[in-house]
Amino acid sequence: MDKILVKNLSVRNIIGVDSWERSKRQPLTISITVHQALDASGETDLLSQTISYGTVAKVVQEFSERTAYRSVEALASGIARVCVRECGAPRVTVRVEKPRALLHAACAGVEITRTKEDVDVQLALEKDHAAGATSPGGVVARRTFAPTRDVPGEDKIFIDNLSLSTIIGVNPWEREERQRVVITIIIHLTFDPTLLVEDHVPKVHNYRTITRSVSKYVESTDYKTVEALATSIAKLLIQQCHVPKVTVRVEKPSAIVFAAAAGVEITRNRAYFDLEESNQGHAASSASSTAVASSNAAATSADDPRLPHIAYIALGTNLGDRGKNIEDALQKLEGSPAVKLLDTSFLYETAPMYVVDQPSFLNGCIKIRTSLEPEQLLSFLKGIESEHGRDFAAQRNGPRPIDLDILTYDALELNNQTLTIPHPRIKEREFVLRPLCDIAPDIEIPGLFRTASQLLALLAHTAPKTDDVICKVLVGGHGLLWKWGRRTYVMGILNVTPDSFSDGGKHNESPAIAAQHALDMVKAGADMIDIGGCSTRPGAEDVPEQEEIDRVVPVIKEIRKLDANIAISIDTFRASVAKAAVEAGADLVNDVTAGAGDAQMIATMARLRVPVCLMHMRGTPKTMTTLTNYNDAQNPVPEIRAELAVNVCAALAAGIRRWNIILDPGIGFAKTADHSFRIISNLPQLVAPATPLAGFPTLVGPSRKRFLVSDKDAATEDPASSQRVYATAAACSAAISKAADVLRVHDVREMKDVVRVADRCFRCA
Repeated sequence: MDKILVKNLSVRNIIGVDSWERSKRQPLTISITVHQALDASGETDLLSQTISYGTVAKVVQEFSERTAYRSVEALASGIARVCVRECGAPRVTVRVEKPRALLHAACAGVEITRTKEDVDVQLALEKDHAAGATSPGGVVARRTFAPTRDVPGEDKIFIDNLSLSTIIGVNPWEREERQRVVITIIIHLTFDPTLLVEDHVPKVHNYRTITRSVSKYVESTDYKTVEALATSIAKLLIQQCHVPKVTVRVEKPSAIVFAAAAGVEITRNRAYFDLEESNQGHAASSASSTAVASSNAAATSADDPRLPHIAYIALGTNLGDRGKNIEDALQKLEGSPAVKLLDTSFLYETAPMYVVDQPSFLNGCIKIRTSLEPEQLLSFLKGIESEHGRDFAAQRNGPRPIDLDILTYDALELNNQTLTIPHPRIKEREFVLRPLCDIAPDIEIPGLFRTASQLLALLAHTAPKTDDVICKVLVGGHGLLWKWGRRTYVMGILNVTPDSFSDGGKHNESPAIAAQHALDMVKAGADMIDIGGCSTRPGAEDVPEQEEIDRVVPVIKEIRKLDANIAISIDTFRASVAKAAVEAGADLVNDVTAGAGDAQMIATMARLRVPVCLMHMRGTPKTMTTLTNYNDAQNPVPEIRAELAVNVCAALAAGIRRWNIILDPGIGFAKTADHSFRIISNLPQLVAPATPLAGFPTLVGPSRKRFLVSDKDAATEDPASSQRVYATAAACSAAISKAADVLRVHDVREMKDVVRVADRCFRCA
C-alpha cells in the first residue's frame, strides 16, 4: 500500500515515571506513516482524495504536547488512535523515540501499527469495561470479535546504537584491548486488539533493565566473532528478560579502515533455542540465577490452570511469638484450595518505620499462585489477620500480630477504595524490597517500570544505610533468634554413640551425663547443642532407627528438664528420628545427607516447621571416601554448590521455608584433605550473589577432623583427634574470615575464644 510520511516530528511530552521526568516536558521524536492508496489523488490532484500530512503533523503535535504518559508505549497507542479517529487514517504506523532515555544509547522507543478496525474493537471493549466496572460484582459481559487481520500485528520496542566496550575478534591486539561495539535491539511483540483493555498498550519491557542486563553481559565477554556475541545477546534477552522474539544487530566501527562499520544482524525466538513458550507475559517473575534453583521446580509443581494468577505477598509481625505468627498464617494460607505457596524469602528483623515507638518486626515475602481475584485475595488475607487477633481499628502502622499485604498481582495496576496494586509504598520500604529480591529480583513492578532489584538499589542511594535496622535472621523455638552476619554462632557437638570418631563412648553412659555435658558446653559459650545418635564417620555402620531414637530422645528430654531454653539440634538423616527428637524438644534438624538419606526426610522436615541444616555429601559413610572426584580439583565449591542446589530445590518445593535453611559444604564428607582446605578458602563462592544458593547462611564443621593433620609438610602429625585443638582453631578462624555463620565444634570453650577474637578481626563486631 502507498504511504504518507511525517518523519522525525519533534514534540515535547511529560513522559516517564521518575520525579524528574514528571516535572517538565521532554523532547521526543515521532515518525508517522499513514498507509493509504494514493492512486486517486495522484491522477486527479484533488486534496479530497488524500490525507494532508500537515493535518497529521498538527494533530499529533497538539495531542503529544497536551498529554502526559508513563511510557512511550502508551503515548504511541494514543497517537495511533487520534490519527485514525481525527485524521481518517485507515492504517497507521507510529514510531516514538526518546533520545534522552539512556546514557549510552542514541535512543529507545517503540513502533506500532494500528488499523481502523483495531481502534474500533478497542473502543467497544473499553465501553464494555466501563459498564462492567460499575455493575454488581464487577462482571463484564464482553463481546466476541472476529479477527481484524489475516496476520496478527507486530509491535516493536527498540534500543538504538547502544555503545559498549568488550573483547571481540581473533587478532592478538583484539584479544588484549577492549574495543567499541554498537548494538541495536528490536523486541518483536504480537498485537491482538481483542485482548482485555488493560493489555491494549504493548507490553512494557523495561528498556533500562534490558540495557543494564545486556551491558553487564557484553562487557564481561570475550567472543571471537560478532555472530557469537549477537547470538548470546539474543539468548540472554529471551531467557532472562522474557522477550518472545528479538532482532540483534552488532556493529564493529573499527573493523574496516574504509568503512563506517562491519557487523551482523540476526533475529531469534524461543523456538530457536529450544525453549518452551514463556508464561511470564502477564506475571513476570525472576528467572535469573540470583533466584535459587528451586523457583523452577516450585513453578513446575504448581503449574495448575485452576490457579492462573501469580501474586507476591509481604509478611510482617511484631507482637507475641513472631516466628509462630508467620508460620501459623502461612499454614492458614496453604490450607485453602484457592492458593498454592510457591516460594518464600529469607526472614528479616527490621526496626519499625513510620511509628518508631514499637517492637522490631519480622518481615518476609512469599510467592503464591491463586484463583482468587484481587479483592477476594485481599478479603482472604484480612480474614487470616483477624483470626490472629489483629485490631484493624488500632493505630495505623502500629504494632500487629500479623500483617499480609499484596505487593503485586500478575501485571495488574489497580486503584480503588479498598485496594491499590502494586502496593503504593513498595518503593520506599527496604523491609519489603529486600525479601522480595530474595525470590524475584527481576520482577518488574507494574507502573514503576523498574525491577525490584533496581528499586532496592535506588533506595540504597537515597536512604541512609540500614545495617543497624534490618538483618537477616533465623527464628525457632525456645527463644532461638540468630542474626546472620552480626557474629559467628557456635554449635557444640554431643555424640551419644559408642563409635564416633572423636568422642565416641564419652557421653552415652546415661542421659544425665550427656545432659550435664550439654549444660557445660552452654556455660562455655555454645549457642546450640547438636545431638547425634548414629556415627557418620568414614566406614561407620548404621544402627537401627529405634536404637538411634532411644539414644537421643532421653537426652533431649533430660536437657529440657535442666534448662527449657537451650537450643537443641538433632544430627540425623532419618525422618523418624527427626520427628521423635523435635517432638521431644529439639529446635533444628541437622541432616548430613541434605534429605537424600531417607525418602521421607524432606517431607518430614517440611511438616516439622523447624530450621534445618542441609549438608553436601556423596554416597554413605561406607562409600563416601571413594567418591572424591570433582571436575576441578583445585576448587570443588562450584560442583558442590550445583549438587547441593538440587537438595535445596527439593526442600523448598516440599514446603521448607527458605528462611529455615542453613547450608553445610560437608568438610571431610566425600572430600580429600586438600578439598577440605580449598572449601574453606573458597567458602564465599558457595552462596555468592548471582548463584543458585545466593544468600543462604553457612555452617562449617572442621572440628578435630583428619584433614587438619594430613598435610605432608605438617611439623607434627598426632593421630589422636583430641589433640587437634590448635589445628581446629586455625581452621575455625579461617572459616570466620570467609564469613561462615556457624561453627560445629567439640571444644566449645577454646573455640569460643577463637570466635570472639576472629569476629573482632573479620566482622568488626
